[in-house]
Amino acid sequence: MPKRISPLLAEIAPSATYALFDMVQSLRARGISLLDLGGGEPDFATPAHISTAASTAIDDGWTHYTPSRGIPALLDAIAGKLALDNHVVIDPQTQVVVTPSAKHALFVALMTVLGPGDEVIIPTPSWVSYKAMAQMMGAQAVELPLDASNGFALTAAALAQKLSPRTRAILINSPNNPTGHMLDEHEAALIADFAEQHGLVIIADEIYEKIAYGKPHISIASLPKASDRTLTINGFSKAYAMTGWRLGYIAGPRDLIDAALTATQHTVGCAGAFIQQGGLAALTGDQAPITAMREAYDLRRKRVVDGLNAIDGLRCIDPDGAFYAFADISGLGLGSSAEVTQWLLREAGVVVTPGSAFGAGGEGYIRLSFATSTDVVTAAVERIRTAIADTKARRSNPLVTV
Repeated sequence: MPKRISPLLAEIAPSATYALFDMVQSLRARGISLLDLGGGEPDFATPAHISTAASTAIDDGWTHYTPSRGIPALLDAIAGKLALDNHVVIDPQTQVVVTPSAKHALFVALMTVLGPGDEVIIPTPSWVSYKAMAQMMGAQAVELPLDASNGFALTAAALAQKLSPRTRAILINSPNNPTGHMLDEHEAALIADFAEQHGLVIIADEIYEKIAYGKPHISIASLPKASDRTLTINGFSKAYAMTGWRLGYIAGPRDLIDAALTATQHTVGCAGAFIQQGGLAALTGDQAPITAMREAYDLRRKRVVDGLNAIDGLRCIDPDGAFYAFADISGLGLGSSAEVTQWLLREAGVVVTPGSAFGAGGEGYIRLSFATSTDVVTAAVERIRTAIADTKARRSNPLVTV
């Protein structure tokens, strides 16, 4: 029987994070109690004024196609937001496309830049879908492993080692999922210099930009050397707790955005009309919910990081942004990150994500999401502490029952 699956897709594993999400839902449906630190979804409700705007839009008939770029008012609001928050100036009519999710914006960005045999440099640990998306284009994701010893920062030497004649782009995520690392001025400048020197496109995933803990967010497109070669990806899921709405955007130089628009027209056509109205309300309405959510994440961050660092065998650097702790498990002696993940699920009833899911440099770590309630975060860390302590006690004295 002839093979019916595309060879490009056949080589790609299912999403590790979605597989984890599905597993948690299945176990809970069977009545198993779990504390979930595996997901990347805010536990907050979408702010009421956003939901009201979308509901009203449905009642007002916003249930049909919109222009593929997006509704004009939302395009203007995105341009205003980029200018005010990111110091990135664009023409709303020619340099931005609204997409059904930032995830789709990333897919379109890679489709715009990459062809079969091309390469994109992806600093890792990184979000699980970057590599898979590149592979779907017939391109090669060239992983650039980073190290916790310098806070997972990029260096010019590391970038140069991954350059080849086939390199077309570099994909940057700041704040980073899973490490929480954020670009500083030096790091952003060296990326811009590297891209200019070698004629590369920069794809900047900034979906976590509003979740930062004191360190300023730097949009690489704001740098003069990067402004005409950067595709900025952003959306509404993380900042406004709108994960289920599926709304994002891609902004950048006109020639690249024209190509991205073509890809959008031939894939999804446009984002949902009433959902765009919700996005408009998010950008132009009350921003206080963002501050409240960020403050809650900050409290949880401190509890998780302090709690993990108080456990013998665990080490965790303080994330600059996002809502993940990336903990070094090498001191536990309990096996690989996948094995530790299964061990925590079995022994502690706590769900985490193995670092191996995030590519080269991720092994030896687990990712813990604190996008859940403070009570759950506190209880989960205590369960982890207890499970590790009990295991150490059994190891030191096999006759002791704990």
